[in-house]
Amino acid sequence: MQMTTFLNINQIRTTFIEFFKKYGHHYASSSSLVPGNDPSLFFVNAGIVQFKDYVRAPETSKYSRVVTCQKCVRAGGKHNDLESVGYTARHHTFFEMLGNFSFGEDNAKADFMQLIWSFLTKELFIDEDRLIVTVYHTDHETAKLWRSIAGLDDSRIIRIKTDDNFWSMGPVGPCGPCTEIFYDHGDKIPGGLPGTKDENGGRYVEIWNIVFMQYEQLNESTRVELAKRCIDTGAGLERIATVLQGVYDNYDIDLFKNLIANIEHLTKIKSVGEANFSHRIIADHLRASAFLIADGVMPSNDGRGYVLRRIMRRAMNQIHQLGCKEPVMHQLVPGLINEMGDFYKELRIRQELITYLLRNEEEKFKTTLSKGLKLLEEESKNLTSGSQLSGHIAFKLYDTYGFPFDLTQDILKKRSISINKTEFDQNMLEQQNRARQLWKGQGSNKEQLLLEKLKEEFRATEFVGYSLYQAEGIVISLIQDNQYVEYIDINQVDDNNKEFWLITNQTPFYGQSGGQMGDIGIIKNNECTIHVTDTIKLFGCTHVHICKIVSGKININAVVHMAIDKQYRTQLQIHHSATHILHAALREILGNHIIQKGSLVAYDYLRFDVSHPTSISREILTKIENRVNEIILNNTAVKLMIMPFDQAIAHGAVALFEEKYGDEVRAISIGETSDARYYSFELCGGTHVKYTGDIGAFRILSESAIAAGVRRVEAIAGKHVIKQARRNSELLDLIAEKFSVTKQTIMSKIDGIIEENNLLKKQLHQLKYNQLILCEKDIQNIADDIGTIKLVYKNIEDYDLQIVRKAVSNTTKNIKNLVMVVISNNDKKNTIIIGVSDNITNKIQANNLVKEIINYLGGSGGGSATLAQIGCQYTCKLLDLKNIICKLLAT
Repeated sequence: MQMTTFLNINQIRTTFIEFFKKYGHHYASSSSLVPGNDPSLFFVNAGIVQFKDYVRAPETSKYSRVVTCQKCVRAGGKHNDLESVGYTARHHTFFEMLGNFSFGEDNAKADFMQLIWSFLTKELFIDEDRLIVTVYHTDHETAKLWRSIAGLDDSRIIRIKTDDNFWSMGPVGPCGPCTEIFYDHGDKIPGGLPGTKDENGGRYVEIWNIVFMQYEQLNESTRVELAKRCIDTGAGLERIATVLQGVYDNYDIDLFKNLIANIEHLTKIKSVGEANFSHRIIADHLRASAFLIADGVMPSNDGRGYVLRRIMRRAMNQIHQLGCKEPVMHQLVPGLINEMGDFYKELRIRQELITYLLRNEEEKFKTTLSKGLKLLEEESKNLTSGSQLSGHIAFKLYDTYGFPFDLTQDILKKRSISINKTEFDQNMLEQQNRARQLWKGQGSNKEQLLLEKLKEEFRATEFVGYSLYQAEGIVISLIQDNQYVEYIDINQVDDNNKEFWLITNQTPFYGQSGGQMGDIGIIKNNECTIHVTDTIKLFGCTHVHICKIVSGKININAVVHMAIDKQYRTQLQIHHSATHILHAALREILGNHIIQKGSLVAYDYLRFDVSHPTSISREILTKIENRVNEIILNNTAVKLMIMPFDQAIAHGAVALFEEKYGDEVRAISIGETSDARYYSFELCGGTHVKYTGDIGAFRILSESAIAAGVRRVEAIAGKHVIKQARRNSELLDLIAEKFSVTKQTIMSKIDGIIEENNLLKKQLHQLKYNQLILCEKDIQNIADDIGTIKLVYKNIEDYDLQIVRKAVSNTTKNIKNLVMVVISNNDKKNTIIIGVSDNITNKIQANNLVKEIINYLGGSGGGSATLAQIGCQYTCKLLDLKNIICKLLAT
């Protein structure tokens, strides 16, 4: 019996990568959790995801063998383990998948099986006697290889008839049998062999899956051999760690033990009993949240951001249930980075952003959590174990208090109460339908059908506009009113001169993409003249010219001369290059946690959205602006390089997380730093100036928040800076002339006006207060007597409500037996303020009068027994309000 070597999780990861590199595998770093090549996936959930294109076309891969350690998330969409996390030994939202792959090798099967078996038994010293394998029931070749490679007898080679051992990418496409390696945790753990009725007991745990993609499924009944075979293998790092560390439960490996110890330290609660589930959930969800944020996902109310928010809130609820009053999750980030930050450097780079978002989300959630829990407690107090909460209530918790369905489910799980999911889904569907009714796209179905048809027939447009401003082209498609047409004739165009789409085989017109707006210009020949008002790009490679015909007639297959508006393109280039320099300056001054979240490069300005936890001060914005202008004044070359993607990334190129890149990429470099690195180095398909001096000047206009942890910077460059400076100077001249001062003394003049205005406001407030405050003598003259009570009823306009409240309060404090009602009208909104003398509050209370008046008038309000108020819109019922109040006082 072999002695298994103890390795911590970081050592296992490194050992795995180095072992397969030694045997001819190219190491590919983990892709982002946000898939760049599969819009059907919320998150990357397997090692093969970043290589799917190579499965379909193995010859396009530069490497025949690859090894990875891939970050994965299974939460949201079809692959969702969220509700099980914390309650089982193996479920996680985030996990690491060790994998090695073969693309296009015909004879790699035996070699891969041999390498994997050697890695497990000779490199890691896992006891061979504890390993068994499964194969697809008709895959005799693999069974024979296991007998030869591992010396396994038939009792340890289990044949499985189900699809568990046959993998496919869908109804059609590459597919093939798989073989799985299981580890036997011993007879102390209940459970039977794979394929038996007790297979889910947990004794035998899959630690490696090897998929042999050797067939092509053509249709439901036809399967043929693939011309080029592929192999996809995956081993859960956490599962391998349990074996090497002699534990059964993933949460007992070194990584989770250390994370849970940090949670115990911060919460002062030991991980025992019910608290154990909480600690496991917090540890797992901390890991998922941090990695998602590091890969550019921000908490929001839809899409990937909502899945992140669900994960965060589920952990935050557990923190609340442990009795913690202050936010905790953000305090756990340093411990996580200490465990995983050396290998995943993005955690260190984005630490500030991760910390801010976790703290901000927990603080916001705490304000609604207690209210939502009160509602849940009230609605479920009479429910017993095994009963069901109404789906309507679960939806109200989701809609009003931000409780994801699985959070409510998690809270009720401890009481063995379920939720009526059908009712919840029905409420959700009704809300979505209401939302759709609020936005009805004109001709949206036609547009969708057109796009689908275009996608089926599309041809890539050859873009020649990097070096040419004009070119010849052949018209291959004309589209108007979402329909293909053979021609467009000025004589048949109505007064509106509708736009149409024109597609050519090649074009100098840049199609809107990468944030840069599309080109405008002229397309013409001897028969027609066409104005191009915009250019868009469909499917990543088809340039569509948005056009209006000026004269003549244009036909399919016509040869045309195409010329972009050079001045317009120049301004786009100026703003695009300025955006790259701004991005570099933001990273230099604010930190490497800066991630681009969006951009717009227009003719007359630029907009740049970045991840940053707090507002950027005026002083820092000035520093950033000065740095950009410094790079511009250096007049350094803006260089274009075409290079392999991996090489560009290795040299520090900045890439967008959600962008899909090919093997060869276009990289733009600007300037150099003292350590011989480029000042700005980005992957970019846009157009740029040749030298930074061509930009001229740069000016930041504004900085604002557009979402939690996302800031927007708006700026201008080139001649637009000069235009703005001239406008500002002219405005200053007008202001100086208006106040008969010089430009240099404008500020002191304004300060004097503000000071004088504040003094006048103060005096006016005092005058209005004096008009409202009443003495005994005033009361005798204006009050209505209702029994022993005196009623003062007044209508006023444009009074500061603070003054009104103060005057009413002081009057009723000083005079007994008084009810004072003041109706203040400000901008068509009425505020009714009611004061009651303290000596009569045993009979009449201001807040009770408010309730009665709201029943009559509508509106909302409240207050105390001596002072209360109502806010309401104007209504003719106000005319009879005094009579209503008199009746209330008389009863």
